[in-house]
Amino acid sequence: LKRVGESPFWRVTGKAHTALYRATGGRIGFAAGHITNLLLTTTGRKSGASRTVPLAYLADGDRYVIVASNGGSDRHPAWWLNLRMTPRATVQVGEKIQTVVAREADAAERARLWPMLKTYNPFYAQYEQITQRKIPVVVLDRADR
Repeated sequence: LKRVGESPFWRVTGKAHTALYRATGGRIGFAAGHITNLLLTTTGRKSGASRTVPLAYLADGDRYVIVASNGGSDRHPAWWLNLRMTPRATVQVGEKIQTVVAREADAAERARLWPMLKTYNPFYAQYEQITQRKIPVVVLDRADR
């Protein structure tokens, strides 16, 4: 069982990224080259506690699209398991904070978005090759729509 995205290094890096992003209103941590990042805060499915992770995203109209790649691990990331249990979450994009509702992209959306996502972030194509699971494409719709 590959657990690439679950290493202690990535946990520590994620916590530092989140802290800098929050402290600077996204001035530090929002972009890495052309890849943009948001902070996703979910409700822990076991603990009920708030859990925040930095994730690359692609804007699709007024929606955000994220990928549950977990670094190519054979297991889904905890944040995706949390969203499946409680789809309502919060995102911070730069200084803007909003409530969203998460759902897995349907087949037609995935067929349109997945090639765009792999072009946007070539690591997704690599992750797709090293994991046995179909990597979920997750759509975050604004909760106020």
